[in-house]
Amino acid sequence: MNRKLELSCEVFPPKGEDFNEKTNKIINELNTLKPLGLDLVSVTYGAGGSNRDNTLKLVEVLHKENFNIMPHFTCVCSSKKYIEDYIEEIKRLGIKNILALRGDEPADIDVCYTDFKYAYELVDYLNKNTDFNIAVAGYPEKHPRAKTLKEDILNLKKKVDMGAKAIYTQLFFDNENFYRFEDACRKFDIYAPIIAGIMPVTNFKQLKKMTDMCHAIIPSRLYKNLEKYQNNANAIKEMGIEYASKQCYELINRGVEGLHFYTLNKAESTKRILENIL
Repeated sequence: MNRKLELSCEVFPPKGEDFNEKTNKIINELNTLKPLGLDLVSVTYGAGGSNRDNTLKLVEVLHKENFNIMPHFTCVCSSKKYIEDYIEEIKRLGIKNILALRGDEPADIDVCYTDFKYAYELVDYLNKNTDFNIAVAGYPEKHPRAKTLKEDILNLKKKVDMGAKAIYTQLFFDNENFYRFEDACRKFDIYAPIIAGIMPVTNFKQLKKMTDMCHAIIPSRLYKNLEKYQNNANAIKEMGIEYASKQCYELINRGVEGLHFYTLNKAESTKRILENIL
């Protein structure tokens, strides 16, 4: 491979009194990816800022460990003052990247106050008031709330036109859906780098829960194989590594600009996939 392929992964902040112990485990996991060229680590952020403090603590620790960090930031249920305060915290930590998202409304809130209704409004605000490198989300199988892929692509174009510099996609398992999404983006003059979201399968029940949430489609052959061996943890992990390795290899040959791994705070599968394809 002659060109530089951007490699990144996602982690989520731990909860509970053993935060420091769990954080050290995350650091150890991420350190196994460093020799393979890990460029960036994104850190998730709960709906309505529900896990904001832990996000900031994890961001600070990982930044001190010399990881290039991209915190997620959702604007739903957030006032402008709340957003301004969060921005100042991110600046204080020396962070240069941010993933700007609308986010999902918490299920236990009936009325959600917000100064920003859509992600493109947050991107516009960040672009005008900060020096962050702003990234946004893309959906190869369209956002669940969008009626058509075209409608979703036009919404994405708003985010890019407002200042987003990169697009990180939701996880997907069928590369054809990614290719169709990428072609549609270029058709509508969206030329920001599109980083493909890959989730190595390690647990069948966990997979079903995540794909139900994000509406990602699992190809029938893959689903049947995973379902057959759902009680064999090692078999599931090995199938996940094999499938994702093939998926990544095909994406690289097609010219993908980057790969973003949903690690669920475990790096072994991602490490083995990278060793297979690089």
